[in-house]
Amino acid sequence: MILSHEHRFIYIKTYKTASTSIEAALSEVCGPDDVITPASKALMKVRKDERAQNWRLDHPMVPKRPLVKRLLGRPERAYHPSVGFYEHMPAWRVRAYVGEDIWNSYYKFSFERNPWDRQVSWYYYKTKSKEPRPSFDDFLRNPKRAYVENFDLYAIDDAIALDFVGRYELLSEDFAAVLDAVGLSGRVSLPVSNVSGGREGDYRSYYTEHTRTMVGGWYRREIEAFGYLF
Repeated sequence: MILSHEHRFIYIKTYKTASTSIEAALSEVCGPDDVITPASKALMKVRKDERAQNWRLDHPMVPKRPLVKRLLGRPERAYHPSVGFYEHMPAWRVRAYVGEDIWNSYYKFSFERNPWDRQVSWYYYKTKSKEPRPSFDDFLRNPKRAYVENFDLYAIDDAIALDFVGRYELLSEDFAAVLDAVGLSGRVSLPVSNVSGGREGDYRSYYTEHTRTMVGGWYRREIEAFGYLF
């Protein structure tokens, strides 16, 4: 997630949408007062100078760490809401922290991806350390682990709350449109990063009729909003 006061934009980071590359590109043009949230060590290496800054926040709505975790000395991760601004932060929380004036006047954007394709990428990402790797069908049997919450990141009260949601399928064109909108055309380029390895064939080949229908039900809102087809 990036909040740029210098260029007056807010980037909401979604899952499996080239978000690490987008974040790395945008972080290079951020000023000293802008917010760049940290990520995992592997993903931070994609950024120039592994840049992250100003994510700590003193705000009454920032949730406190559970007492039991503090007493047990559990580490506070960069993706925990208790740090303030964090990696995959929903739009409603960003709006609450920055206030209506900034939220309404800054250019707010994110990216989305065909949910059936995104689900296959998510499967490879979430099972990369499993040996042997479970089948795609087995992975989908645990919705708590398999579900991708993208829509709820860029929507508020079940409606898209941003000025623009680009498409992963049109990444180059839509990212160029974002840069043009915030006055940064020609100043940044997208690196290639965080690619889920091991994938073979078209995403459609991973599905049965049952799992196709099930995943379509999970992501009905994205499919209806963007007109995605299997």
